[in-house]
Amino acid sequence: MPSGFSSGDDDDLIQAERDVRARIGDMEIDFDAMAAVSNVFRVANTARYHMERTVLAEHDLSFRAFTVLWVLWVWGEREARHVAAEAGISKGTLTGVVSTLEKRGLVARRTHPIDKRLVLVSATDQGQRTMEKLFPVFNREERRLTADLDPEQKKLLAGSLRSILRVLEEPG
Repeated sequence: MPSGFSSGDDDDLIQAERDVRARIGDMEIDFDAMAAVSNVFRVANTARYHMERTVLAEHDLSFRAFTVLWVLWVWGEREARHVAAEAGISKGTLTGVVSTLEKRGLVARRTHPIDKRLVLVSATDQGQRTMEKLFPVFNREERRLTADLDPEQKKLLAGSLRSILRVLEEPG
């Protein structure tokens, strides 16, 4: 049975890429671009799942909830639309995440004092304490996941991913 992309083994992944090349045949395809984007998805999904079932599980937080709390911890009270944008989620998804975090006493929301149509969201003292305790543990796991990369490789990877983000965020 072919290994496909589900295996983490380098030889299996290389064979899977060969299988894709054989299947696509003569199509004019940029295989390097395909492999890069495919691996971005694979790493993002796998890392997110890993962090949820390890570091975040102890605090009963989803990756989205952690990200929202992190945004509020770093930048303080923000309009809900800005929190959603910084967390990379829709405003509708943010509403559910904030409701859950609010029930747990980690965030609070209030109506904007000048424009009553806007909602402001902030981390509570308990939310702040949670992040002060959680973030160093989260970062230790980030360090472990990138341990095979030297500092320059980490910088190059982060810069390359930012370049892709800039393209994705360009209008039109």
